[in-house]
Formats: sequence, C-alpha cells, structure tokens
Amino acid sequence: MSDLFKKAISLGLGLTIVSKEKVEKAVDELVKRGELAPSESRALVDRLIERGEEERGVFKNAVQEQVQRVLKELQVPSKQDVEALEARIAVLERRLAELEGISELEGTQPDTRTD
Repeated sequence: MSDLFKKAISLGLGLTIVSKEKVEKAVDELVKRGELAPSESRALVDRLIERGEEERGVFKNAVQEQVQRVLKELQVPSKQDVEALEARIAVLERRLAELEGISELEGTQPDTRTD
C-alpha cells in the first residue's frame, strides 16, 4: 500500500501539468493491475485533480510574485503609474490649450522656440 501511496503522491505532484484524462488513465492502469480497488478509483481521481488545482494556484502565485519582484527591480512602471501620468498629461494638455487660446485672443503667439 505504501507503494500505491508514493505513486499517488507522484501523480498528484505532476498534476500541475497533467490533464484530467491522463490522471484517469493512470488511475485506471492501477485498477487493471490490481493495485487499486475500482470503488476507490473515482475518489482518488477527484483527490488528485483537486490537489493539482491547488498546486497550480500555488505555482501561479509564486510566478506572479517573482514577476512583480523583477518588474520592480527593473523599475518598470505599474499600470496605475501609467494611468496617473496619462491623467496628469491630459490636465496639462487642457491647460496648454486654454493658454494658447488666450494668447491667440490677445493677438500674440506663444513662444514655441526650442533653443
């Protein structure tokens, strides 16, 4: 029974990349070889699938944390940083347009030299 348990653990760990069909096939093979009772096969498949989903979640979180850490180290601006800058630019563009409109009304052109 400990051999079956080791196989189940190994199978469960591999679920992060293995499909449900492959898990069912592996469990069916254990049933055919007499290492697992048919009545236990469905419960084992369900437990292994659930464990695989949990591991995928843990793996996904670890990858996301690592990506965030690297982006921060590279000083890549966040979406919120970019949105804040876009909002500030929009305000400045409106103010500039207003100032240019006032200058045109007064008959002067704004200084656009780039010395």
